[in-house]
Amino acid sequence: MTDFLERRLTVIHYYCLGSNMPSCLVLLLLFLHLVCTIKVPLDPNIQRDLIQPPTIIKQSAKNYIVDPRDNILIECEAQGNPYPMFSWTKNGKFYNVAKDPRVSFRRRSGTLEIEIHGGGRPEDYEGEYQCSARNQHGTALSNKILLQVSRSPLWPKENLDPVVVNEGAFLILQCNPPHGLPPPVIFWMSSLMEPIVQDKRVSQGLNGDLYFSNVLRQDTQTDYSCNARSHFTHTIQQKNPYTLKVLTTRGVPERTPTFLLPTGTSSSKLVLRDEDLLLECIASGVPTPDIMWYKKGGELPSRKLKFENFNKTLRIIGVSEEDSGEYFCQASNKMGSIRHTISVRVKAAPYWLDEPKNLILAPGENGRLVCRASGSPKPTIQWFMNGDATEVGAPNPNFEIAGDTIIFREVQSGNSAVYQCNASNEHGYLLANAFVSILDVPSRMLGPRNQLIRVIEYNRTQLDCPFFGSPIPTLRWFKNGQGSNLDGGNYRVHENGTLEINTVRKEDQGKYTCVATNILGNAENTVRLEVKEPTRIVKGPEDQIAKRGSSVHLDCRVRSDSSLRLTVTWIKDDTQLYINSRMKKDEDGLTIFGVAEKDQGAYTCVAKTELDQDSSKAYLTIQETSSPTSRLTSQLIDKPDPPQDLELTEPSVRSVRLTWVPGDDNNSPITGFIVQFEEDRHQPGTWHNLASVPANVNSVILQLSPYVNYQFRVLALNELGSSMPSPSSERFQTAGAPPETNPGDVKGAGTSKNNMEITWTPLNSTQAYGPNLRYNVKWRQRHTGEPWSNITVWDNKHVVWNTPVYTQYELRVQAENEFGKAPEPSTMIGYSGEDYPKAAPTDIKLRVMNSTAISLQWTRVAPASIQGSLLEYRAYFWRESSLLKGVWVSRKKQQQSFMGDRVRGIVSQLIPYSIYKLYLVAVNGRGDGPKSDVKEFTTPEGVPSAPKYFRVYEPNREMIVVEWGHPEHPNGNLTAYNLRIQPFNGTRTGKAVFETLSRNQTKYTLQRTDPVSRYRFAINARTQVGAGEVITAESPVRLDEVSPTSVSSKSPAPVTDAPTEVPTIPPTSSGATTLLATTSTTSVTTTTAATTGPSLWNLTALPNTYWANITWMHNLEPGSVFMVEYTDSNNTVKTVPVKAHVPSIQLFDLVPGMTYRVRVYSQEHPSVTSLYVTFDTSSAYTKNQVDIATQGWFIGLMCAVALLVLILLIVCFIKRSRGGKYPVREKKEVALGPDDNKEGDGSFDYSDEDNKPLQGSQTSLDGTIKQQESDDSLVDYGEGGEGQFNEDGSFIGQYTVKKDKDETEGNESSEATSPVNAIYSLA
Repeated sequence: MTDFLERRLTVIHYYCLGSNMPSCLVLLLLFLHLVCTIKVPLDPNIQRDLIQPPTIIKQSAKNYIVDPRDNILIECEAQGNPYPMFSWTKNGKFYNVAKDPRVSFRRRSGTLEIEIHGGGRPEDYEGEYQCSARNQHGTALSNKILLQVSRSPLWPKENLDPVVVNEGAFLILQCNPPHGLPPPVIFWMSSLMEPIVQDKRVSQGLNGDLYFSNVLRQDTQTDYSCNARSHFTHTIQQKNPYTLKVLTTRGVPERTPTFLLPTGTSSSKLVLRDEDLLLECIASGVPTPDIMWYKKGGELPSRKLKFENFNKTLRIIGVSEEDSGEYFCQASNKMGSIRHTISVRVKAAPYWLDEPKNLILAPGENGRLVCRASGSPKPTIQWFMNGDATEVGAPNPNFEIAGDTIIFREVQSGNSAVYQCNASNEHGYLLANAFVSILDVPSRMLGPRNQLIRVIEYNRTQLDCPFFGSPIPTLRWFKNGQGSNLDGGNYRVHENGTLEINTVRKEDQGKYTCVATNILGNAENTVRLEVKEPTRIVKGPEDQIAKRGSSVHLDCRVRSDSSLRLTVTWIKDDTQLYINSRMKKDEDGLTIFGVAEKDQGAYTCVAKTELDQDSSKAYLTIQETSSPTSRLTSQLIDKPDPPQDLELTEPSVRSVRLTWVPGDDNNSPITGFIVQFEEDRHQPGTWHNLASVPANVNSVILQLSPYVNYQFRVLALNELGSSMPSPSSERFQTAGAPPETNPGDVKGAGTSKNNMEITWTPLNSTQAYGPNLRYNVKWRQRHTGEPWSNITVWDNKHVVWNTPVYTQYELRVQAENEFGKAPEPSTMIGYSGEDYPKAAPTDIKLRVMNSTAISLQWTRVAPASIQGSLLEYRAYFWRESSLLKGVWVSRKKQQQSFMGDRVRGIVSQLIPYSIYKLYLVAVNGRGDGPKSDVKEFTTPEGVPSAPKYFRVYEPNREMIVVEWGHPEHPNGNLTAYNLRIQPFNGTRTGKAVFETLSRNQTKYTLQRTDPVSRYRFAINARTQVGAGEVITAESPVRLDEVSPTSVSSKSPAPVTDAPTEVPTIPPTSSGATTLLATTSTTSVTTTTAATTGPSLWNLTALPNTYWANITWMHNLEPGSVFMVEYTDSNNTVKTVPVKAHVPSIQLFDLVPGMTYRVRVYSQEHPSVTSLYVTFDTSSAYTKNQVDIATQGWFIGLMCAVALLVLILLIVCFIKRSRGGKYPVREKKEVALGPDDNKEGDGSFDYSDEDNKPLQGSQTSLDGTIKQQESDDSLVDYGEGGEGQFNEDGSFIGQYTVKKDKDETEGNESSEATSPVNAIYSLA
């Protein structure tokens, strides 16, 4: 900056020695303005602390027409520090707003709100208004706003006689609409409200009248009514209809054209600059005449020309001074033609050449305000200070007015003010406010403090040090707190404070301090620079040829800075290589075991740190194993040897013959040759392909270009690639000639609003054809007839300055050398630079489509105001507030583009239940045009987003607790939460239960009764509109149900692999129940500490038979897309994309009993990957089929039943073995056997231990005694021998005296109960 000032001051010093003092003073002041103007940074902390005079930022239009049915808003918005106060004048007098109860100020604004609803008369408020905004540092003025009320006067009543006309005659039906404000829209219809069909014979003029060039018989079929539509109310007033009667004749005579409008042979037209010029010619005649338009002495401006109303109206959009001149229209038919001349004069209301800009100075500094405007006639300039007129030449110690410039000298703190510049002529005026603010601010730093910058050695770097102060501080840099100021040599200090180091070396590492100094104080900041060693692949992979089944090692040895995190990845054929079990990656490279055809391809080793990267590439070729039966194929094949003995013969002006001897083909036939050349004038050392030659040819005639010093070489080709280049041939020089072609791709486009840059693709070395190649560049405005401008350049571009905005030019670029010129070039079309659009879209209408989208409709801007090529209309919108209380919203602007010349579009992705603001701009190649009026709209309620989080845990074995967070975007007033609970066991699911919970509830407790089943939960929030996004979770797996597996150690593990324990889910009992229950569980997860930067960790796999739940953790941006890659035992790789709030996925359709290997990586950053995890799916039967016979509770129950039966059987057998006695009553004589010695007690017994009956009676289930159906086993059979048992254990003995069955009834039972009956009795 110091060098810059010294050089400029030296120039001014020598200029002042040879010129008069006044001009020297002006130059010096201009220079001081250039170097001393202070730019206030956009930092809100600084702007909040600085004083600022008022600035008008929004105001109503100068000619302001309002709808009489609506309240009136006269806008006046301003900013300043302190915030300004507002006042108004009406018709040049102070307007006391407080006296009118219908008029009030909008809060914290100068906008007037006039209440018309409820009896107010809008006509009472018509007049000229002007707003003033003032604070203690100055006063700003708005434009004078002429307020008028729209009027739609009624059509006067009139009786129209029928119109009678002869067929073939011309006819004019007059409309004469009543005057309205703004003028109404005129159109013709029938009384049945059907439009009148118009063509080149019948059409409506600009004045509203309906013209018939000739009347036909069919014109009587309808009546004709003129209609006027009001702009604001859109009401239509209809004039009484004309009735037309056509008198027919035998034949309609043909006649030459005559003009109906305009009359006579000539007329004149006055139009203002930037308005549309409308010229109209309507003629009569039979046949109907055709209208053609011409301009005297030139062509019509086709770029902004439109023909309307069937060629009867000529519209030139956005006229400028060069559109002045004589235009004539010609009406012709086969009978003749006539001509009418229209003289067009273009005047101009004032327009800015240099609009005054706000000026910020420090005490004691100098500056200037410039107000330059043009117009026709030339406008007068008048200055005001704080709204009061300031005369030229008025004495003032601090400033001087010199026409359109105010010069300030040695300003002081109290000189802040707002200056108004008024440029006016008879066609209008311009008013601009520009403040001069005197700031007194000590030096201060703006950027972050104590930054750390890391850079790779030998690179360029910049150390930022943004600063501010008034007066502008000087900035100096120091290293390690000592030494002289750093500037020059390897260091360069920019004006914004940035220190640039061109080539960073190790010795540049250290602590850098920037110090900003002005007369009010110093400020400093520190930047620490660390220089790192570059990452380099010291030994990269090389091209290899390997046999199928062999092992290959690709080298990749890397040297990098030890303090940087190094990542080495391999890429195969432009796709990241998946390291499978046949591959091993280590610090020296990549080893591939058992290569196959699929391993063939290009391998790239990429070594990357957070600061730089390096790569090296090689090609791996796989050969089939050679056959032992073929001696030829058993030999190793390779690329061919290079050709030898190159010789040049048969030289001519533009050709020469090249001959060579092929080298050995190395057991792979040569398929062709490539001839290359190198020239030493333009690109020495660079070889280019010149010709391709078949394999059976070793000589070729080469077609050459003039003035090239050639050198040739040859490469041989076979199926493995190309050979090394042959030795170079001798040099061969061709003679020169004029160029035969001209540069291509000639373009003309502006880089600023007042220039056009002409560019082209230059000729290459073989097209130059001679020395001193140069280009003749020509240009001229299109359709003006002006002579060509030209210049000769040796580069490939030329900039034309002082061009009008976005004007068509004709361009020609011709090549030339010392031998002559190229053929005449083609004419191309270019455009000068664009300027920002001057107008904003109007009549913006919004319609809310749904809770997240609105439709827009607007009126397009005038083509003349685009000042370039219209690219799009762009809507800027931001969320002003939420309709929910206490919700913070971001007011960051968003944008929606509508490409092309459209008048409607849709803005989507809005947040429901919010207040938005929006404005539109037109956009051309230069940028955005002015803003439209800001529209405010409200989006209705929508459905909420998913709850912010959803957690399921078990504090004990009797309950499950579910917790969730309120939705991040409620999108309305929440009404409730829907909770869905579904038990499941393996692949079986139970009946789902639904709960509706309070909108304030965020926790739910589930009491479980079933200790086996797990549960799946789903929850979403509701508003009045409907239910929102669902989020799901499952109850965790119990620790005692987990069977961990680990990664196999047999396969070589890549760098990113690690053995990981994976929880699996064992088979559980089935059976869904409506009483939901669960057991306390803990999920086993492999945890790896997250590293700095983007990373993934805690990858967990929970497999079942046919599916597996995969979860992980990460620190990437919300909404990131992840790729889940899993490989089965057959090395089949599948990848599934995941984009979800919760990083998880369920993999379906897995194979039972299969081993899988899974990892997760970022789609955007593939190098950000998790560790690999291996898991096994359960067997299809043993781990997934729920068989009741294998359940513990069922086995226990069956064992208990079997034990009870066994005890009963044992008891039965014990009682039988003890024997039984049966009493015999002495009612009758009974003969006993002689061997029976037990008669005394009147009983007998059994001696058979195995068939002793049990005593007692049979007992039923209810405890009652049942009478035996038969008890005659002893008494019914009295006859026979002694008592004994047969083989089956039944008693076959007989009593000696048979007793009747009846006698024994009622006695104690003598029948023994069998063990089987005993079991039945218990059952």
